[in-house]
Amino acid sequence: MKEITCKLLVIGAGPGGYVCAIRAGQLGVDTVIVEMAKPGGTCLNIGCIPSKAIIHAADDFAKTVAMAAGRNAMGIKADNPAIDLAKTMAWKDGITGRLTLGVAGLLKKAGVKIVVGRAKFRDGKTVAVETETGEQVIRAENIVIATGSAPVELPVLPFGASGAKVISSTGALSLTEAPQKLAVVGAGYIGLELGLAFAKLGSKVTIVEALDRILPLYDTQLTQPVGRRLAALGVEVLLGTKVKGLSSNGEALLAETGSGEEKRIAADKILVTVGRKPVTEGWGREELELDMDGRFLRIDEQCRTSMRGIYAVGDVTGEPMLAHRAMAQGEMVAEIVSGKRRSWDKRAIPAVCFTDPEIISVGMSPDEARAASREIKIGQFPFSANGRAMTLSAEEGFVRVVARADNHLVLGIQGVGAGISELSAAFALAIEMGARLEDIAGTIHAHPTQSEAFAESALKALGHALHI
Repeated sequence: MKEITCKLLVIGAGPGGYVCAIRAGQLGVDTVIVEMAKPGGTCLNIGCIPSKAIIHAADDFAKTVAMAAGRNAMGIKADNPAIDLAKTMAWKDGITGRLTLGVAGLLKKAGVKIVVGRAKFRDGKTVAVETETGEQVIRAENIVIATGSAPVELPVLPFGASGAKVISSTGALSLTEAPQKLAVVGAGYIGLELGLAFAKLGSKVTIVEALDRILPLYDTQLTQPVGRRLAALGVEVLLGTKVKGLSSNGEALLAETGSGEEKRIAADKILVTVGRKPVTEGWGREELELDMDGRFLRIDEQCRTSMRGIYAVGDVTGEPMLAHRAMAQGEMVAEIVSGKRRSWDKRAIPAVCFTDPEIISVGMSPDEARAASREIKIGQFPFSANGRAMTLSAEEGFVRVVARADNHLVLGIQGVGAGISELSAAFALAIEMGARLEDIAGTIHAHPTQSEAFAESALKALGHALHI
């Protein structure tokens, strides 16, 4: 094949990679992107989007089951609810298919050349791609590494073990029947999101977590409503418990509690969700001299690696491993390559957990603010006092604002509640624009909406809440 030359080569078409390529193309940069699977990466194809589709379907089904059981205060009744999970999965696949085609179309519209295959560095400017029709060599002035991450596999529970009994999140999002008994290893956001969904779909779910709490990245005040929902759904949560492997016949998960008690957990499927690891192998890193930051590629505030002309974005560069962080990085790098002056500030990256209820956190938590030697004010407003939440039968949770005591600058915003992920933009914007408590309290929030809890939390911090 004839060698391709370009100004920008992007390796990986996940959120960070494809956004980088599209923006570069829009700016007139001669851009090539290499992807060995479908555009959109893990997030679009086997992660964020499909998981949220299944979570939504499970929510709707659970509501219908509650109606059939007469547990509906609104008087709505339903008879004999059922779900065809295979059809649900086909609906989910239709969504991801549309989005994948959409990304490919956007790349094409931006003038980006797509090369399908596995890329491997030869040197800091040259990459060889294994394609279906042979090797394609690409030389580029600038290269962006956007190889993403993969599920962490436990040595005692390798994926596919015992006749595909042990699965990753990818496998869980392809099931055509809800397992009667599902064991989930790991009580982080992936494990709880999918564990809750399958509990609503009818599975008997047991969650095993080595730490002494669920969702360790969030403070306990935020996670308590999720714990109550797990209990209400009959999900057993075993904290301080380590998995040991499979039973000899492969029918059960073996675990050990902190006190040394042996646990035998019968399971039709075992979903392992103990985190994700950056994909730093398989693309020729050994041919380069890239500094590492632990297991991640080291980058500066402009996503430059230790080698001139090589950038890295997304999960391969460290925490938080979030699609929207990768997108922001990718857009910035494209503009830098085009000649613009850009940098970014990660303080306003929202972290959202799509559990039931949902959790969101932007900026500093109260403990983090105190650790930074700040005198702070905290305002918290419960959804039980919010009219819109009442009409949605979604009174669990609250919004909390953390601000400096001296000048009322907002340092962080957290919340837990049904659908609260949709307030993430408002929360992030407040941090990004340097809002003070008076700015939030003085902004007219539409009534009746859940967003009123945001304004009321600021009023509470100022000492004059109106509705509590």
